[in-house]
Amino acid sequence: MMYLDLKQIANSLVRVANTYPAELVADQLADVERIAFHISLAMGENDPADLSVCDLGGGLGLFSVGCKAVGFKRVVLVDDFSDSINSQLGESALDLHRGQGVEVVSLDVVGSGIDGAVDGDFDVVTSFDSMEHWHASPKRLFQQVYDRITPGGQFVLGTPNCVNMRKRITVPMGYGKWSKLEDWYEAERFRGHVREPDVDDLLYITQDMGLEDCRVFGRNWVGLASLNPVIRLASKISDLPLRIRPTLCSDIYVVGTKARGSD
Repeated sequence: MMYLDLKQIANSLVRVANTYPAELVADQLADVERIAFHISLAMGENDPADLSVCDLGGGLGLFSVGCKAVGFKRVVLVDDFSDSINSQLGESALDLHRGQGVEVVSLDVVGSGIDGAVDGDFDVVTSFDSMEHWHASPKRLFQQVYDRITPGGQFVLGTPNCVNMRKRITVPMGYGKWSKLEDWYEAERFRGHVREPDVDDLLYITQDMGLEDCRVFGRNWVGLASLNPVIRLASKISDLPLRIRPTLCSDIYVVGTKARGSD
């Protein structure tokens, strides 16, 4: 039994989204359903007031500040904050998060790791839609993450799926480029997807970390948010059936648990 259902979480997120800088409100409101699901994964069946969470790569998004809004006792956000929106808004971009009690750590998390930069242990460590942007292996980072998870705590990792249903259909037809040329060629620093995993990759990572009871979930946020009405309609029709087969979904998640007897 969840302490908060998805609707209750979403209602809290709507309130928070409306306090963002005016130019960001619409995008945050459009992301409420996805972030509510992410918070539900982090919370599980626990009382959020009992949980501390460290989120890796969440940027200015709703997740960390949303966790505070629904009552998590401690929330730490770690990111390099080098996206273009951070440059546009400056340091004030994180005023909302800090004002809600989120501890903000500016750090190249893959290059530097979290040891020495982030204090304490956590009931949950999360990373959503970030790992696919990392240019170096996160193996060392994830070993540090494991050490910081309390026994019985969880690691939640979410990414795009490199072999989702849409790609299986469009790539043989000559569509579905890895990324836009201008995002790589014209940008001073490429911030796009370096390597997207599949379900087997996520399970490999969590098992390599030593986590147990690894559960996989699938969702289809990419299609549901498409500007193309045909794709949106097709995604709405196929979303629930595809959830039965996460290997075909556009967005994949793994939740692994640290054994209770672990040091």
